[in-house]
Amino acid sequence: MPGPSARRTALVTGANRGLGRETARQLAAGGLRVIATSRDPAEARAAALAGEGQGGAVESLPVALDVADPASIAAAADRLRGAATSIDVLVNNAGVSLDGFDAGVARATLATNFFGPLRVTEALLPLMPAGGVVVMVSSGMGELAGLDPGLRARFTDAALTRDALIELMDTFVADVAAGRHRERGWPSNAYRVSKIGLNALVRVWAPQLAERRIAINAVCPGWVRTDMGGRGASRSVDKGAASIVWAATHPTGGSGPTGGFFRDGRAIDW
Repeated sequence: MPGPSARRTALVTGANRGLGRETARQLAAGGLRVIATSRDPAEARAAALAGEGQGGAVESLPVALDVADPASIAAAADRLRGAATSIDVLVNNAGVSLDGFDAGVARATLATNFFGPLRVTEALLPLMPAGGVVVMVSSGMGELAGLDPGLRARFTDAALTRDALIELMDTFVADVAAGRHRERGWPSNAYRVSKIGLNALVRVWAPQLAERRIAINAVCPGWVRTDMGGRGASRSVDKGAASIVWAATHPTGGSGPTGGFFRDGRAIDW
């Protein structure tokens, strides 16, 4: 991989298709150097070739980055560290929406949609300078409206910590496995719970990262016509990606928003 660059560098997970691919393209068109990642390095290379922008460059990480695999995350971080790469913008885009609902689906969904962004962020934060930006690609399904009041209080508790949040998410999987998730107030939708947890992680981390002048926000791109969203979705891929790009490129150095949930550049309720 190329050495350090004076140009700001963004890394996008799940950049091989859909929102991730278009986000990489738009960031590059805006003048950033973009590192496209995927579980398949060949797909990341294809995304890089398709995403070259007039003002910036898209390149691919030459190793797999499977956000559900801690070993893959560690290997990717080692590769970036060895190349002395500074990550100014991290877009945690990779995600899944699996059919069915049982403990296996719940576990696999959280592994990608919640634990993946958590581990990727923690692995790459040492490479992020002051003025950095972390974007968690979330969903309107992560909003707390309609969630059991007791669970809502736990997710919004100002004293919630990273470890307590992890325990809460693990409890969801255990409750599904034991067949008691409904009586405990959990929805029967692993994707929704994964995004609720991801949004909570933004709230937990924001004050800590602010001390390093790093912003972190969640973004709802809307219902987008991707493989996940389906052809009947109301939004184009470029419009959904533009919402992510807005969060990735807002003013840095502590002057921009942090700890928020946004759609199209406007704050929305948790």
